[in-house]
Amino acid sequence: MSGHSKWHSIKHKKAAADSKRGKVFTKLIKEISVAARIGGGDVDSNPRLRTAVQAAKAANMPLDNIKRAVMKGTGELPGQSYESVTYEGYGPGGVAVLVEALTDNKNRTVAELRHLFSKNGGNLGETGCVNWMFGKKGYFAVPMTSIAEDQLMDVVLEAGAEDINIEGETYAVYCPMEKFERVKQALEAAGVAIQSSELTMIPQNAVRLEGRKAEQMLKLMETLEDHDDVQNVYANFDIDESEMEAIASAG
Repeated sequence: MSGHSKWHSIKHKKAAADSKRGKVFTKLIKEISVAARIGGGDVDSNPRLRTAVQAAKAANMPLDNIKRAVMKGTGELPGQSYESVTYEGYGPGGVAVLVEALTDNKNRTVAELRHLFSKNGGNLGETGCVNWMFGKKGYFAVPMTSIAEDQLMDVVLEAGAEDINIEGETYAVYCPMEKFERVKQALEAAGVAIQSSELTMIPQNAVRLEGRKAEQMLKLMETLEDHDDVQNVYANFDIDESEMEAIASAG
């Protein structure tokens, strides 16, 4: 879990630059449209859409953009049709990598991702090769300044959370996927600040990396996440926090 939290922290710091490039909005619009197409345009009855809309609002996406994305998904406005695809592979040092994508051309996407893997010390694998190493969980990053640890435990454990870690200046709260909304509501009801929240894939174990392989792994993560069709990337690496910060700053 620590590897996930540390990488999430690095991503959070880079989010502002990503927003300026328009990458975040492009990916969120795709997710909103697909969520609306699959589960309908009502956020109250469509958890996936609700999560996507909340993420869009957190990224300061204009409400008109969100509304149009929903309407494209429900067919009320013309729009591109995207398909959800999960790719699996290995990074440097045998790290397991899961890639969630939304694409209108699977042949193009798989060819481009295969190139990114091989270029950065990894390889794209067969379906099912690493999926079994991950489990879907709810994740919340809570600033340590907003609440004491024992108080946070009282709030989230009662709501169904199963683990709390301290990562830097934040608490990392994990819960079963089906408890995500309940834990979120409990945090909000208690007035606890939520830095970020998401449904994510958590690995069962981690592969320790350092030096050249650590650099290659972070580069692979960055290039995969920068791809227009990629929505999420998950991996079971663990890199020392100071080394991760140094690599990210140098890049």
